[in-house]
Amino acid sequence: GAPEIPDLFTAYPKTALHFQEKAMLVNFDDYFTEEELSKYVPSFVQEGRFGDNGLYVFPFAKSTEILFLNKTLFDRFSAESDITMEDLATIEGIVQTSVKYYEWTDAKTPDIEDDGKMFFTADSWLNLTQSVFEQHGEELFVNDTLNLEQDTYTRFWNLLYPAVAKGGIAIYDGYSSDLSKTGDLVCSIGSTAGIIFYADTITYSDNTVEEVEYDILPYPIMSGEKKIAIQRGNGLCVTKSTKAKEYAASVFIKWFTNSAQNIRFISSTGYLPVTKDAFQNQLPNEMNQVTDSKVKAMLTASINMYKEYAFFIPPTFEQFDTIGKEYETNLKALLQEAQEAYRNDETNLDQLSEAALKSLIK
Repeated sequence: GAPEIPDLFTAYPKTALHFQEKAMLVNFDDYFTEEELSKYVPSFVQEGRFGDNGLYVFPFAKSTEILFLNKTLFDRFSAESDITMEDLATIEGIVQTSVKYYEWTDAKTPDIEDDGKMFFTADSWLNLTQSVFEQHGEELFVNDTLNLEQDTYTRFWNLLYPAVAKGGIAIYDGYSSDLSKTGDLVCSIGSTAGIIFYADTITYSDNTVEEVEYDILPYPIMSGEKKIAIQRGNGLCVTKSTKAKEYAASVFIKWFTNSAQNIRFISSTGYLPVTKDAFQNQLPNEMNQVTDSKVKAMLTASINMYKEYAFFIPPTFEQFDTIGKEYETNLKALLQEAQEAYRNDETNLDQLSEAALKSLIK
């Protein structure tokens, strides 16, 4: 009962792979020369390739992940502590800051027990975990299974668990932008495309409203590791049909991803352009025309990351989504139990952490 597939549609590589396996997609190598493809960011193009079979998902807008920071709330905290924005460059720094922020806010209401506020969360703990592995030169998925029995993961877990247990990090089923709108969060890791969901105001529980300013920082790294962040976003696919329709679709894609058109599109959506020229030349000039301060800050951070970071591509094997969702569900369940368990037995945090890690790996 489904309608016919259109001549041109968007899809993530893991979805497009099913179409390609049934010989339903056009190979863009048949319509783009090597010279034309060389104008695009290499990793963006590579994500759409399925091994040596060809290019089946064409980039038109990409995203990565960055650190959103409520500068208004952070500046108040920083003024009364030894924490500066430089502490947010590493995951260790963010975790340590989260615990200090909880303690600082809790001290503001001495008559109310455990009234501290959370500082940080990640929209995708799976993506953060993958990034930690990639930064260390390893992969989270090996032979299509999670590779958690590694020192890299133990190091990450030993940072994360105590900070969650002590109240500094939020484990939330929605997006971090929701918590930011109520002042229940100061910073978070999320997609560059999520910038449009961050409001310019906070509405507190007593219905008072405060205007706030955001700063956008590059993706944090584990101390001493490489600057690597995830590459996100879907792409364009062309359905096999007639040579005329396939050619027409390829002409449209060339026009749409040309720097002039591509910049107009991404500057209003929070995504990143896909050609080298757009990143290196057009985007810096276009920022002068951007009126949204948050979008401008996001683009500035993205340009800096493009210069300094490497981007990794998540795997596309068939069970990736299932395994990833199961990991997120189990991780969140264990971390949500951490705070209550810690409050009931504060002297036993190391043992609680070790037991939870063993449960997760199983």
